[in-house]
Amino acid sequence: MQRKVITREEYAKRINIIIDYIANNLDGEIDLQRLAGVSGFSPFHFHRIFKAIVGESLGAFIVRMRIETAARLLRYTAVPVQDIAYSVGYNVPSSLTKVFKQFYAISPIDYRNNKNHTIMRPLQISEDVKLKDPKIVELPPRKAIYVRLQGDYRTMDYCGAYNKLWAFIKENKLFTAGIEAITISHDDPKVTDTDKLRTDVCLAVHKEVLPKGEIGIRDIPGGKFAVFTYIGPYDKLINVFDTIYGKWLPESGYELRMECGFEKYVNDSSKVAPEKLKTEIYLPIQ
Repeated sequence: MQRKVITREEYAKRINIIIDYIANNLDGEIDLQRLAGVSGFSPFHFHRIFKAIVGESLGAFIVRMRIETAARLLRYTAVPVQDIAYSVGYNVPSSLTKVFKQFYAISPIDYRNNKNHTIMRPLQISEDVKLKDPKIVELPPRKAIYVRLQGDYRTMDYCGAYNKLWAFIKENKLFTAGIEAITISHDDPKVTDTDKLRTDVCLAVHKEVLPKGEIGIRDIPGGKFAVFTYIGPYDKLINVFDTIYGKWLPESGYELRMECGFEKYVNDSSKVAPEKLKTEIYLPIQ
């Protein structure tokens, strides 16, 4: 019998499935046997494989996801602390309080009430960033092919990832009008260490497709979004996001949904001057 060869890309793809499962199930018990079954790895080896690919243990990763999610909800929403505790997997608010204090040396309630207390990196609101009021739109869900990157958002190899995706489009005859270049950032750089930031570089497609190697398939959730249009270089996007979160959101009357937002790149950075690059930023709201 021929032995099946599993590449690092295949290992990473399976671990990405697990990471997405964890992110979508923070409100419940996350069982090792279930995770191993979803990934197709033996429970005996699962922990070692996860740490080798992700760079931290499974337990530490789950706790960090829960606490960082709670921190964002406390800062950017009015959801009661008790409900936040339940939504990130703690049966009683006191359990969230205990772990939150271990991470940030402040209780969740004190953090919410003290807007001047910084556990996140400071916002970089720039008066040079001129943003018009967003369009409020309802979008249908979509399918996308993607490559997942990890590390500093500012230095990730986005071009290399998009080249792989477009080559996949050509190889599998997936080209149609209306393919969109999108990135979905899973972590907040104000909270998460730079080396642990994760992003999905995506092309939204309109034909049926199966994953292959490091090219995965994912849903892009629909719903209500505030859509901001920014024209300028990509290295200023962090200021744009901070301006949206620091100025627009608190005054908007909207709350964030527990979904990832995304950016859509309207023109080609290899053909357009940096000051003319057009980016649409989609913020999930309710």
